[in-house]
Amino acid sequence: MGAERGVLIRSGSAIQSLKDIKAIVLDKTGTITKGEPALTDARPAQGFTEEQVLAAAASVEAGSAQPLAEAIVQGAKERGLAVGSVTGFQSHTARGVEAQLDGERVLAGSRRLLTEHGLDVTDLEEPLTALESAGKTAMLVAIGDRPAGIVAVADTIKDDSVAAIEALHRLGITCVMVTGDNERTARAVAEQVGLDEVPAGVLPEGKVEAIRQLQQRYGQHVAMVGDGINDAPALKQANVGIAIGAGADVAIEAADVTLVRGELTKVVEAVELSRLTFRKIVQNMFWAWGYNVAAIPIAAVGLLHPMIGVIAMTASSLSVIGNSVLLKRARPGGKIA
Repeated sequence: MGAERGVLIRSGSAIQSLKDIKAIVLDKTGTITKGEPALTDARPAQGFTEEQVLAAAASVEAGSAQPLAEAIVQGAKERGLAVGSVTGFQSHTARGVEAQLDGERVLAGSRRLLTEHGLDVTDLEEPLTALESAGKTAMLVAIGDRPAGIVAVADTIKDDSVAAIEALHRLGITCVMVTGDNERTARAVAEQVGLDEVPAGVLPEGKVEAIRQLQQRYGQHVAMVGDGINDAPALKQANVGIAIGAGADVAIEAADVTLVRGELTKVVEAVELSRLTFRKIVQNMFWAWGYNVAAIPIAAVGLLHPMIGVIAMTASSLSVIGNSVLLKRARPGGKIA
């Protein structure tokens, strides 16, 4: 049934654990959002032009494979700007990138990256805050030894994300988004979809620790939904790892459940299917034990004809099979049609 609905369940333990999930950790990009960011803003600092800032950012980001970097490069090309060749490219994990362009150092990334290089970003704080509060991911750009401006990209929320979060809440599950984005951007997205908790600015290795902390609070009842290479360790740490089918192969390999079409509402269906399955198991145990409890004492005193025993046993098996087949009529919301 899971496969028919686009939910590939790789093990019996996964479907058994899903029914008891109390908290779900969600990655942002590609999970809650579409993972298709687009350039929205390029704001220069005093002494620089918009074209200078965007061209420099695109040139240095061209060496990165991140979706946000690709959005900046694509946005610059759409505006007719040339993407220059750089040397000495360096990627600073969860902070940004650095390279040499026309003999000058160019930085593109977070506040932390620029401050680590001794640059004062005070003059850019106001526009940076405004962009982040709008739910955009804003990156500071420095050319030489001066902050040159800001470029911002935005990723749209998946059509079913809000409905999925609401449904998970109805199931009594806490929804947590763990992201490397800054807190303002993360909270803007969280408010749009109705998340309960939003740890922001988390490095890739920090996702594993975030899940461990939730496991301390909720016991071994924490699931993780992700799609990226960086999500694989967290998917393994979670009690149930759920991968987006369109994500990285390593994430899919690390997960217990794969959502073929990447729809977040399929997480809800997986939890409901688990609960319905174990409800059926309890019902089947009742029917099977009922027949045996009634028939065995009668057989023990020699009052049960063998043919009646055969019929009773067959009826017991058929009732269990028939009750299980009713799962085929399950509908979203945990109801049987």
